[in-house]
Amino acid sequence: MPAQFPFSAVVGQHDLRLALLLNAVHPAIGGVLVRGEKGTAKSTVVRALAGLLPAVEVLEDCRFACAPGAPDPDCPDGPHATAARERPATLVELPVGATEDRVIGSLDLERALTDGVRAYQPGLLADAHRGVLYVDEVNLLHDHLVDLLLDAAAMGRAHVEREGVSISHAAQFLLVGTMNPEEGELRPQLLDRFGLTVTVSADREVGPRTEVVRRRLAFEADPDGFAAQWASADAGLAERIVRARALLGSVRLPDAELRRIASVCASFDVDGMRADLVVARTAVAHAAWRGAETVAEQDVEAAVRLALPHRRRRDPFDEPGIEEEQLREAMSEAAQAAEEEEPPEPPEPDGDGPDGGPGGPGGPGGGQDAPDEGNGTPQNGTPQNGTSQQGSSSERTTEAPDPAFRARLLAVPGVGAGAPGKRSVARTTGGRTVRSGADGTGLHLTDTLRAAAPFQAERGRDGSGLVLRAQDIRRAVRVGKESNLVLFAVDTSGSMAARARMSAVTGAVISLLRDAYQRRDKVGVITFRGAGAELLLPPTNSVDTAVRRLRRVTTGGRTPLAEGLHTARKVAATERVRDPHRRCLLVVVTDGRATAGQNPDAVAAGLAADGVAGIVVDCESGPVRLGLAGRLAEAMSGQCLRLEHLSADGVAGIVRAA
Repeated sequence: MPAQFPFSAVVGQHDLRLALLLNAVHPAIGGVLVRGEKGTAKSTVVRALAGLLPAVEVLEDCRFACAPGAPDPDCPDGPHATAARERPATLVELPVGATEDRVIGSLDLERALTDGVRAYQPGLLADAHRGVLYVDEVNLLHDHLVDLLLDAAAMGRAHVEREGVSISHAAQFLLVGTMNPEEGELRPQLLDRFGLTVTVSADREVGPRTEVVRRRLAFEADPDGFAAQWASADAGLAERIVRARALLGSVRLPDAELRRIASVCASFDVDGMRADLVVARTAVAHAAWRGAETVAEQDVEAAVRLALPHRRRRDPFDEPGIEEEQLREAMSEAAQAAEEEEPPEPPEPDGDGPDGGPGGPGGPGGGQDAPDEGNGTPQNGTPQNGTSQQGSSSERTTEAPDPAFRARLLAVPGVGAGAPGKRSVARTTGGRTVRSGADGTGLHLTDTLRAAAPFQAERGRDGSGLVLRAQDIRRAVRVGKESNLVLFAVDTSGSMAARARMSAVTGAVISLLRDAYQRRDKVGVITFRGAGAELLLPPTNSVDTAVRRLRRVTTGGRTPLAEGLHTARKVAATERVRDPHRRCLLVVVTDGRATAGQNPDAVAAGLAADGVAGIVVDCESGPVRLGLAGRLAEAMSGQCLRLEHLSADGVAGIVRAA
């Protein structure tokens, strides 16, 4: 087995190492989500962690890693009657393209149909039990798989319910996810399910960067020799994890520190109570990691730094993070509250602490670069909604956008076969089964049985089970929802800005972008003004980037509508080559006036011929309206909507009034 880069040899990344080590001491913290740009050693650090975890004892005949002294009473392989053996803690990697069957396991349908037994093949959750489950690019994983992973991590069990068979097994693991925010965000609900979040970035100082390259080249030249140099430091960390785990149950969380935790969480206005619990467990874990028997202020501060940044997001497009000044203020106010507040009456019988959360990581062993206290520049302190408001004398940026609203569903007509999402109707591998057919995926059990039943006598069935042939197999055709490429072509010319409509337009487009975010779409933004069109944002899954760029768009000049449509057509054609199954929805936001360039009708007809579904949002206002946007929609073979009709609530009101 090739040598892994040693955990202790990683340069910097103090908060990341601390978060991982704390979870290694106390997995009940809930795992770690690592956010950061590419090339910041996210995967290297996570893979190196497995080498620090203590070896585990398992039963020889158990595929679910049951512990010899306390096997799972509901283990599918039980009851156990074999000897135990010791093996290293496992690191299981979940690929982005994994299926649900591979994650939670699947039934052996051939044995179930022929032998009449409930044969079960364990999945990755079973393999990861009592180890580490690592999901690289977790933001690109299908949402239903992320939900499944987080539920299993929270409950400590995985459940399989299908074809009338119910199987459950233990699945306790340290969940670690890494992601690059440029490729799209996780939903806030899913972010909250991760215990800790760390944002990493490459060091901008020459010294640390030089040391990173030096160590990496030395490792590549002699992996075994390099690992041997750091073996002592890694062994020290591994021993420290064992000591912290043993101390964890006896760490005391005083009422004063518990009130401090509640005060800090309340001051940051986080939703729900999960944040308080995670901070408490992490603080207990940090104290155990330090070797202390009582949680102190420094433990709470380290826990807050790791557990709250991603829980402060009030909107999907808010940047996660806590500024250092905010943290100091909150800790200071919490200290005052802890001193002034009287103990509750009667005292809550909450025992010695929150589920005994073990202490967290420090840094590399043997005094190497220890990140015990989480000191240093905050890695998550990105200012929110920072936009530039400057422009030339003949141009100006948009005013503040109008408030966002719940947008109505805009869908591509017909049935597609694109990536899973929540927008348009599509043939999917999940979804609702509508029939069986050769174009389906997975087994249609009922139709397979129906096809095989008439031939059992002539196939010599003796009563032990169905006799199947390849021609009996029927595949399930399922209909669900797909995500689309949603292209926005936004008119930012003077005719829009002069009529003070850009605030309303920007608010509407941001509402549509939020809708695209929730439906897991890929989006692109094109603006047109003056003499041409600009691809403001190439198609991406990072919808929040589109919002930031749209908020500081420049307006003014003439209206080259045809050029905007032509750019949209080129972008759609390029994306069609990259992903032929992802259908395109073009949303043109304009008043329909074209004061520069060629006639847009010919380009609009070309878009329709390319199969691009078009929707024109009519922004024309005033007592006299020319209806140019409607004519453009007709040329695109698309739909025309008034700006005020984009709101789902507004449309519902119109229907009720009618």
